This record gives sequence, C-alpha cells and structure tokens, in this order.
Amino acid sequence: MTDILQLNSGYISPVGDYGRHNTQALGGVSHLWQDFFARALAEQQGEDGATEAVAAEQFDKVTGEPLGGSQVLAQIHSQRLCDVHDTELAPPEALFLPIAELEPELLEKLAPPFSAAELIEQQRQLDISNTWVRPVVMSQGHPLPEPGPAPQAKPLYLPIAEFEMDLLDKAPEPFDEATMAVQQSQLDFDNRWARPVVLNNVRIAA
Repeated sequence: MTDILQLNSGYISPVGDYGRHNTQALGGVSHLWQDFFARALAEQQGEDGATEAVAAEQFDKVTGEPLGGSQVLAQIHSQRLCDVHDTELAPPEALFLPIAELEPELLEKLAPPFSAAELIEQQRQLDISNTWVRPVVMSQGHPLPEPGPAPQAKPLYLPIAEFEMDLLDKAPEPFDEATMAVQQSQLDFDNRWARPVVLNNVRIAA
C-alpha cells in the first residue's frame, strides 16, 4: 500500500499548473481513503486475502475502470437532487419594554382592600371551618379518641359575693309547663331532623 500523503482536501496551489496540483491533491486523498479502508477491513477480518478482494472490487471487471469516481459522481448527483432550503438568520431583536414598566401610573390599579366587616366575617367563617366543620367531617367513621387526663384540681376562686348573698344575681324563675313542652319539642325537632340534615350537607360540601 502507498504511504499516507499529507495533502489537504481541496488544496489549490498559488503557483504553477493549478489543474495538475489539484489533480495530484485529489488523487492523493482518494488513495489515502482507499488504503485506510483496506487496512481497517484487513484488521477486522484477519485474513490475508481480504486486501486483494477489496482492491479487486474497486475496479470494474469488464472495463477495468475504477469505481470510486462513478460512486462519488452518483453521490454528488443525489445530493444535488436534495431539497435544500436556506435558513435565514435574523439579528436578535431588541427587548421590548412597555412604558408601563417605567411609569407605574399606567399599570392596572390595585384591588381595594377588604373592609373591617368583611375581614371579621371571613375570619368567622374560617374559624367555623377549622374548629367545627373540618374536624367533624374528618372524624366521621373513625373511632373516637381516648380521653386524656383530667385537669388538675386548683384552688377555687371565691369572690365576695359568695359570702354576701345579697350581691349575687337573682335566681331565674323556673319555666312553666307550657314553656318546657315547647323547648322539648324544639329539641326533639333539632336532634331528629335538623342536625342530621345539616351534617349531611356539611359532609357533601366538604
């Protein structure tokens, strides 16, 4: 095999016969690639006759002409038939900063704050949801937790009214039979109908 030629592809000599120099450069490159592939194939197959077989396939059996030029020409024709489009490279556009970034009065107005009454109502609804609705719904269907230890006994605070009975509030008058009956009816209505309906609606809403 020929030695590796240190020739650049597409080299054009600044002096002398340009066509001759170009032919020599391209011929050297062709021999370089032919030798490279032949050596690689011989090393891969590990056979002595591999190099001769590859060299024989590089020439036409009938005319004896090399096949490398026709293969390159066919590749050039196939590449020319490819649908190639030019990609237009546009310069980067300048960053658009609206005038509202520099003049705050052009920005959207801020939402008005809630009034004190609205804040109180929102806090009340939040307290009801956190302290009653959510615990009742989340504990539905689960066993009741075991009660913890009772608070420790502490000394009883006795104001002066405990010793002077005339300073205490007057005892309320007991309810009569009619009032007791009305209260019992309302309690039964609340326990048997109103409370189950409300609890069911709360579970559905949660």
